[in-house]
Order: sequence, then structure tokens, then C-alpha cells
Amino acid sequence: MTDDILFSRLATLACHDLRTPLATVHGFARALEQAELGEPEARYVEMIAQASLELAELIDELALAARIEGGRYDPVLREADSLELAGAVAARLGETRIAVSGTGGTVLVDPDPTVRSVGRLAEAALRHGGPETVELAVAGPELRLTPVGPAAAPILLGEELRDLGAAVAVRHLRALGATVSLEGETLVLVLPR
Repeated sequence: MTDDILFSRLATLACHDLRTPLATVHGFARALEQAELGEPEARYVEMIAQASLELAELIDELALAARIEGGRYDPVLREADSLELAGAVAARLGETRIAVSGTGGTVLVDPDPTVRSVGRLAEAALRHGGPETVELAVAGPELRLTPVGPAAAPILLGEELRDLGAAVAVRHLRALGATVSLEGETLVLVLPR
């Protein structure tokens, strides 16, 4: 077993082991939200619950990256409409942050992780590129995310590791058989059919 595969399995095991205490934190935070707390305690409990959800997503992303890098990623492929996937990305991010347009087509992907990956790329474009909003234009299997500023481009392509979500998203999409490229200020994703 190579060091890379061993590390991948170690990361997967760590992600698995982290889920139990995190579920406990989240469960008790939700229980405390039902209690009559004063301020600022109620706000603190809400922040703990939200942070535990964010940690769970980060653990899921790390586990996905470990499976991909270890050659153990086995996606559940289903036919989906690319415009519906883009709409789910907008619903996840908030429609004031991302505008979706175009015409969908049938693609063959693992839908939920694909929505998460495209969403992470859009978040990275917003966070590292500076725009207040981005556009996701759909043309069949092609999704075009714009604008992608010069500082954000290497991050969204997975060349510069400064954003875990974007790094995992690129690896995930490529593992599905999608292509990820940059044309000027546009990130072009072509999903498999």
C-alpha cells in the first residue's frame, strides 16, 4: 500500500470518527434552541448549531477528497437536467448571489454532490474574485460561471490550494468525467452525458 493510499484511508477514518462527536454537539445545540434562553445565549446556541452544520459539510468534503484520491470513489450516477442542477445551486447559495439562465440538457452525474461542487466553485468565485454576484449560464451539459477574477482563477481550477471547497469540487467533477477549464473570465464546466 502506497503512502498516498494509506493517508487517504487515514483521512477517511478520521472523517468517520469526527462525525459522532459532531452529531452530539449539533443534537444538543438543537435541543438548547428549543429552550427559553435569553440573549446573548440564544444567539450563541444558534451560532453553535450553524457551525456544527458547516463542520459536517467540511468533513464530508474531506471524506470525498480522500475517497477520490485513494481510488475508492464510486459515484451513484443518475440522469439529471443541467438547468435543474443549476437551479439547485442557486437555491443553496441564495438567488441574490447567483443568477441562472439558459437551457438544460440531460447529464449523467451524482446529483447532490454535483450541486454541492458547482456551488462551492461559485462560492469561491465570489469569495476570491470580489464580485457581489455571479452568473451560471447553462447550455445543455455546459455550465459557464462568470465572472472569475484573476485571483480566483487558479483557485477554481484547483491549481492553488487556498479553498477546500473549490479544491474538492474540481477533483469531484473531474472524477465524474466532467471537464473544468477557463475561458477568459469564465469557468467552463462540461458535465458528462
